[in-house]
Amino acid sequence: MPDNSIKISEKNKDYFDSVFQVVRLIPKGRATSYGAISNYLGTKSGARMVGWAMNASHSQKEYVPAHRVVNRNGMLTGKHHFPSPTAMQEALESEEILVKDDKIQNFKAVYWDPSEELKFD
Repeated sequence: MPDNSIKISEKNKDYFDSVFQVVRLIPKGRATSYGAISNYLGTKSGARMVGWAMNASHSQKEYVPAHRVVNRNGMLTGKHHFPSPTAMQEALESEEILVKDDKIQNFKAVYWDPSEELKFD
């Protein structure tokens, strides 16, 4: 069971808020990686920090679709932070994303890169 009492430190609050904003933009039926979000936010080596933000996302008042964020290979590495061991997979499958053995099967097809998708014209 996730710990909904997680408090975000003031030091990380703005960064976490930025991560949450990006994750809220991931369209239904698409998925991205921790590293892609980190890269978009200008912290190339900050994938782990994005993971910490996803862990804290369950305590946010506004919904954050954390199930759409996986590792660079499409693995559901954050699944243990959901209410049940299968909740992340079930959420992805409800959006027509095929998951087998804790991995998105068509990851390249559903991959959403914020650096490409959120470009300014």
